[in-house]
Amino acid sequence: MPKPDAEVIPEGVLENLRSELRRGSLILAVLGSLHEEQYGYTLRKSLAAAGVEMEESGLYPMLRRLEAQGLLTSVRREEDRREKRFYTLSPAGKAALAILTKDWWTLDQSLDRILGPEPGHGSAEPLPQRRRNPSSKA
Repeated sequence: MPKPDAEVIPEGVLENLRSELRRGSLILAVLGSLHEEQYGYTLRKSLAAAGVEMEESGLYPMLRRLEAQGLLTSVRREEDRREKRFYTLSPAGKAALAILTKDWWTLDQSLDRILGPEPGHGSAEPLPQRRRNPSSKA
């Protein structure tokens, strides 16, 4: 398959598409990382360690929005002589995460059928470091 030529895409379009693609994935990554209580800085570091980079300017508004939607709970307390807000999933957040994870796997499997194997890999090869859907029978 020839390498795509990004120069033919109008200026700003690719960046907007990537942003839209990433937005929903970031919400799922944040929810999936808050099974245990974390404050913003440690959450950001754990996301980065998993390969999900997120700017503070996006993370903190997202945490406040998810809390306002009832998906997270938070408590303020002092740690290391600093006041910090610690976040964790609420019962509604746990339910939403379970549903969204199932939706993600369904969409992922559909996109695999539409887009084919990962570029550079033959169809007989498994995708590297790819977790299987725990609910799939395959």
